[in-house]
Amino acid sequence: MLHIINKSPLEKNTLESCLSVATAGSTLLLIEDAVYAATRGNVFEAKLQAAQGRFRICVLTPDLEARGMADRLTAGVTGIDYGGFVDLVAENKCQSWL
Repeated sequence: MLHIINKSPLEKNTLESCLSVATAGSTLLLIEDAVYAATRGNVFEAKLQAAQGRFRICVLTPDLEARGMADRLTAGVTGIDYGGFVDLVAENKCQSWL
């Protein structure tokens, strides 16, 4: 299953909710303001690193770049482009988190 998260973890608890209910082997895709969670030095870095054993965690690179954070991507998080986003959606059932 592909879980798409677009809200900043500093504003909403969407990421934490997703991490608590998603099944192992799922892919989490952080887009829009959710990409802040995938940057080094923030309070969610440790949570994402701990979740890497259960989930594949991806971030939409253009959204990371648009926020000037491309050089701060947390280790183990995979950056994908729009084509990769389309591939993930085409290959998986999707759950969008609001």
